[in-house]
Amino acid sequence: MAEPNNQDKIDELQKRDEEAKLGGGLKRIEAQHAKGKMTARERIEYFLDEGTFHEFDRFVVHRCTDFGMAKNKIPGDGVVTGFGEVNGRLVYVFSQDFTVFGGSLSETFGQKVCKIMDLAVRNGAPVVGLNDSGGARIQEGVVSLGAYGEIFRRNVLSSGVVPQISAIMGPCAGGAVYSPAITDFIFMVDGQSHMHITGPQVIKTVTGEEKTSEELGGGRVHNTKSGVAHFLAKDDRDCLDQIKRLLEFLPRNFQEKPPTRTTSDRSDRMDMSLREVIPDNSRQPYKMKTIITTVLDHNDFMEVHRHYARNMIVGFGRLGGYPVGIVANNPMHLAGCLDVDASMKCSRFVRFCDCFNIPVITFVDVPGFLPGVNQEHTGIIKHGSKIIYAYCEATVPLITVITRKAYGGAYDVMGSKHHGADLNFAYPTAEIAVMGPEGAVNIIFRKELAKAEDKRKTYNDLVANYRATFASPYKAAELGYVDEIILPEQTRPKLIAALKSLQGKRHFRPDKRHGNVPL
Repeated sequence: MAEPNNQDKIDELQKRDEEAKLGGGLKRIEAQHAKGKMTARERIEYFLDEGTFHEFDRFVVHRCTDFGMAKNKIPGDGVVTGFGEVNGRLVYVFSQDFTVFGGSLSETFGQKVCKIMDLAVRNGAPVVGLNDSGGARIQEGVVSLGAYGEIFRRNVLSSGVVPQISAIMGPCAGGAVYSPAITDFIFMVDGQSHMHITGPQVIKTVTGEEKTSEELGGGRVHNTKSGVAHFLAKDDRDCLDQIKRLLEFLPRNFQEKPPTRTTSDRSDRMDMSLREVIPDNSRQPYKMKTIITTVLDHNDFMEVHRHYARNMIVGFGRLGGYPVGIVANNPMHLAGCLDVDASMKCSRFVRFCDCFNIPVITFVDVPGFLPGVNQEHTGIIKHGSKIIYAYCEATVPLITVITRKAYGGAYDVMGSKHHGADLNFAYPTAEIAVMGPEGAVNIIFRKELAKAEDKRKTYNDLVANYRATFASPYKAAELGYVDEIILPEQTRPKLIAALKSLQGKRHFRPDKRHGNVPL
């Protein structure tokens, strides 16, 4: 047999490349398309800038010899890995291939993912994981579990170093859900992706409950009820588009500033319509998002956790071209009260922004913590303290605008001066007090009210006096707790000027191993 020449070797490489690109074969690719899903490679091609993808470990195969697996080896072993660019910026990516062993994770699969994660940390770039997997490869037993453990450890060590983003684009079950859960943001596809620790069949056997995968852990469930997921997409392309948009706000790593963008939206723009947003009646709700979108560059706001804990609003926007994180109470839902879910939503978002040098702008209209036995029993004390921890720990620029109510302990936790906010503004409509005037009068003046001849007039006079004395921004301004009382239309220019003044902010913290977050 003649020894192969160079052309033969080139032909062999090209042949192997084409075989590897087919993954589990045309039949399985067609099955993937029939479900409305893109393949692992198609997702990467759509996600990354054209021609920028560089693949690693294309020819890796598993090492399992049990259960006939020695005769069943497919190049790539169920995951496509490498790096490329999104809008010209470096990103590391792995995409699980459901056409190969159902995307199940093996020892070599895990090693491929770990290599990408290590390179991302070493080179300071985000990691994006496109998940579509049946979980651990049963034929490999504990070896597969060990591979998951290696990935989890890297998720933890990478946390706060580089952004980690997970897209759930198919099934994600058992131990597979924990890696995405440790990452910064989770995207799910409506009606297509599922996350659960135990599947419907196991639950039926153990508890007798009958639930479909969609009812148990579908995209809507995790976006509305559990809060596990942050974004909901209509299909694969929408999911990948949303991730690309998110990356535009984020730095590549914790040592960089977020990417600025030139904007034609004037920094001194004032919108008089903001005067009409807050009602005269302090008990009447209004749309806080109107204030947020009006103030941001080109009214562009990317909301995070949109469907979860709707009494709290968080998300990203730009002011003067500079990315900022927005935190706001939402008077349209539960009057903007803080509850268990809103506390977790807020604190996690603030901590993410602090990890990656993103200033936090807080809009406050909060009457207090949500009262109730259920809230107390589900740990509002513990979860509410997470907001305290997040703001007090943060070292990024912190700017707060009190639009209306800031009552009781909720005033403290929502980006107050006492928790480290750099600059605090208030509208003339702000009410800063221990509690609302009506409740305060009933407590402070209950004896006077009991003796009063005209109880209604006396009550109204006392409420008006309390409101003028305490339920306004002026007492706080006299004490220096509010730096400036501004007109609503001045919000945008004031915030942009404040951001510019805080660009050189330095922080000092006592040395320690790490704090003990009230988890």
